Amino acid sequence: MPSIAPANRPTDLLLGHEKKPEGSFLRRLSAEDWRFLLEGDLRGRSFAQDEHLPLGRDDRNVYMIWDGVVRQDRFPLGDWAGAPTVTRFRGGGQLVGEAKLVASDSAVRTRCLTRTVVIPCSARRFNVLLSRRTEVELALLRSLEDRNRSDELVYTLTTRSPLERTSRLLAHLADTAGTPDPRTGSTTITGPGQKDIAAALQLAVSTTENALRTLRYSGVIEARYRQFVVHDVDALRHLDAGN
Repeated sequence: MPSIAPANRPTDLLLGHEKKPEGSFLRRLSAEDWRFLLEGDLRGRSFAQDEHLPLGRDDRNVYMIWDGVVRQDRFPLGDWAGAPTVTRFRGGGQLVGEAKLVASDSAVRTRCLTRTVVIPCSARRFNVLLSRRTEVELALLRSLEDRNRSDELVYTLTTRSPLERTSRLLAHLADTAGTPDPRTGSTTITGPGQKDIAAALQLAVSTTENALRTLRYSGVIEARYRQFVVHDVDALRHLDAGN
C-alpha cells in the first residue's frame, strides 16, 4: 500500500505550481485557477520508488504529479506475458489518468521511478470542476496537446538512429523531469534506468547501452544507477536536429 503524506492541504504543503515544466497542466494554471482547483480540500499523497499509482480499472481518480517521475505502460494488444507495450515517462506538473474523465474503466500501469508526490482527485469531481471553469479545461486540453506533440518528437521517429533517439529522449527528460544545478550548469535526471529508456524507445537494451556509451565518451552525460547527469543539453539538442 502507498504511504500517505501528512493530511495537510496542498496549499499548505505544495507551493510553486507556476514553476513546473513549461507546457505542463499545472504550469498553465493561473494562481486563481490553482486556488479554485484546491477548494475541495485535495490532499497530497506520497508514493515510494517502484510503487504503482492505483490507475487500474477499479480506481476512479486522476492524479496531478507534483514531484517525481513515473513510467506508464500501456498494452494495446492485451496484457499478457511478452505483450508489446507503449511506454512513456511523465513528470512534475502533468496530469495522469486523464482517460478516466471519459472512460471510468480505463487502466494504465504506472510505476513511480522516484519518490513521487501526487494530488489525487476523483474523476467525477474533476469533470465538474472543468465544467465550471473553462480556463482550467483549456489548461488541461493545451497541456495534453503539448504532451502529444512532444511524444511524437521523442518516441515515434523510429527511422532515426538509436543515438539520435536516445539523445532526443534525454533532452526531453532534462526539460520535463530534470533538476538543474546552477553551480555546475548540469541537469540531473533521476529515476529512469537504461532498461526504461530502451523500453520507451522500443530498442534493444544493448543498442541503448551503445548509444549511452557514445554520449558518455563524448562528455555529454554521465550515466549512474537510475540517474543521468546531463552536462550539455544543447549538445543533445543538436543531435536531435541531426547536426
